[in-house]
Amino acid sequence: MTGGVIIIGAGVSGLYAATLLEKAGVDYVILEARNRTGGRVLSSEVSGLYVDMGAAWFWPDIQTDFAQLIGQLGLSVIPQGRPGDLLYERYADTPAQRFPAYESSPASFRLKGGMQALTAALKRQVPAHKIKQGQQVKSIIRVEEGIEVLAQTEEGEEISYAGDHIFLALPPALAANIAFSPALPEALLSHWRKIPTWMAPHAKYVAVYSTDFLRAQRLSGDASSQTGPMVEIHDVSEPDSGKTVVFGFIGVPAKSRWTVSEERLKQFCREQLERLFGPDAAEPEAEFLKDWAADPFTATESDLLQEVGHTLPEQIPARGEWAGKITGIASEWSPQFSGYLAGAVDSASDGIQNWLNGSLSAR
Repeated sequence: MTGGVIIIGAGVSGLYAATLLEKAGVDYVILEARNRTGGRVLSSEVSGLYVDMGAAWFWPDIQTDFAQLIGQLGLSVIPQGRPGDLLYERYADTPAQRFPAYESSPASFRLKGGMQALTAALKRQVPAHKIKQGQQVKSIIRVEEGIEVLAQTEEGEEISYAGDHIFLALPPALAANIAFSPALPEALLSHWRKIPTWMAPHAKYVAVYSTDFLRAQRLSGDASSQTGPMVEIHDVSEPDSGKTVVFGFIGVPAKSRWTVSEERLKQFCREQLERLFGPDAAEPEAEFLKDWAADPFTATESDLLQEVGHTLPEQIPARGEWAGKITGIASEWSPQFSGYLAGAVDSASDGIQNWLNGSLSAR
């Protein structure tokens, strides 16, 4: 590829940025290290039902632009939560306490068909040949004509791309691992490496059951635990599906949970759900575990040492070799919704619009 724009990352921000460039008639290519699109959106499927292993919720009342995009794409939404009591587990050998369910404000929602419905809808607006999967960007070089990007395939083949502008649709900590020539300021790279990556510390367990056993017990499916391994549990069933789907965030730190096998960790999660919800929860028809901390295209070593948070990363300095050539558009760069799906959309929208305005004024 020569000229045009290079987007690094095919998650929500990268795909949405591509749709905006497509509408503007700008030539571009997306380079994605994974062999799939979606980034930190990942939905597993069982019997036609999609369950979110990554990002899942949004809040229409405060994330209005994101909600508007969902509407424009014609996607169906599901209110989070169901009637019933919530459970609080203090000790593993003591029955969990029941409390009246709380109502979150502002209200949160999910997508019917999982959040992959969003990334799939965005991907349909992008010509397939413009998405290059399985190509990890290793270096970005400033050349007289513009920018050269070197990507490496899984087989070790190096592929070169040339462009006029780079949009970083990947976490700042991962962007800092790319070799820039000339080098970016060390203070900037050091800052990027310290930015907590959204989802990076988390591991998520999902269990799917063939019956709706929560309704009979008048339980909401929400639970919190001081015992674990899951510390926060929610019902994410699809209405009228006849199935129960619950997920939990595993509260054990990454390096500690890696001391047991995945199967053993799943067993601990099943045992916890049986303690909480009874024998009907003992044997799910399907279960999934996604450890984002073990995903090399999400987490870095420093992510495992940091507290979860949403610190805003700096953009490329306005002066110097790289001024006006690189823009960060991942969720972490969103001033208002850093670390949320809405942040990925807002950051991509602002980055593309500012670049388009600058390109027009330069003509």
